[in-house]
Amino acid sequence: MRLLRSSFLLLLVALASACSRNVPSLVPKSGAPPFPRLEFRPPDDAVLTESLKSSVGRSGAPGTQDAELTTVTRFTPEQNGWLLTQRVTQARYSRDGAPVETLVDDVLTRFVLRVRLASDGTYLGMVAPEAALAALAAVAPAGQDVSPLEGFFAPDALEARTRSEWDLKYGGLYGRSWEPGARSYVVGTVPLGGREVTYLLERAFSGTVTTEHGEAMLFSLRCLEAPGADASPQVLEALSQAGNPELTPGVQCEGEQLLGRGRFIPVRRGLTLRATLDGETWTWAARSQLESARAPEEER
Repeated sequence: MRLLRSSFLLLLVALASACSRNVPSLVPKSGAPPFPRLEFRPPDDAVLTESLKSSVGRSGAPGTQDAELTTVTRFTPEQNGWLLTQRVTQARYSRDGAPVETLVDDVLTRFVLRVRLASDGTYLGMVAPEAALAALAAVAPAGQDVSPLEGFFAPDALEARTRSEWDLKYGGLYGRSWEPGARSYVVGTVPLGGREVTYLLERAFSGTVTTEHGEAMLFSLRCLEAPGADASPQVLEALSQAGNPELTPGVQCEGEQLLGRGRFIPVRRGLTLRATLDGETWTWAARSQLESARAPEEER
């Protein structure tokens, strides 16, 4: 992990000639260490393998719906930015513990996601988003109505979901120093109970910890109620950037996120969200875990 190097300037102090009096040192006293800073430095010398799991459950109903993915991601430097290339190597879906075969899994493992990012990690856009529809056409059985999936994998819909997911996980975190207790905000959505649940997520910096992938910065996650007249400028800006959506009332969530300090390493992220809709409480839990960061030749 590459860390910023520090340099120190040594100041030479001349002694008084005739008098042997003490001369105050001109070397400044060392102050408190600077607050840790997150810079977007993707590992172009490594391939990141992550496991992702999500589950949806409803109060009073047995069992859950579960999805598991394994993704392999690499970053390639481009002029003034980066190209993220990600493929899904495994996709599984189950309902009440029983595996379910879906065309979604087949599509995810067939097409490669490509995203352009600015040098500071800002999301710019997908490359060839129509590749998902081509993958769907390749795996869909003849005569089967796949119009719902065509809408799901349509380029505009896929672009919007990919941008939203990136911003939810990493937007506003890079290119700044973080003091303990500092916060940032972002609006997220998740489909639950046949509707779109919209929530305001707060990310608060807790400190640094040592992990098997090196030093990481720890952020606690929680959902906030709709802001009042005394809302902070940061909250209002996050809502404005999202188009000032109406937040779903009563949403609660908690979790944490660990990000590598020296370079972009998504060590771990977990979020559990609860929403009461029409008298029923829905729970959505999502977890991601970095399994390995290997050199490209090791991955092959």
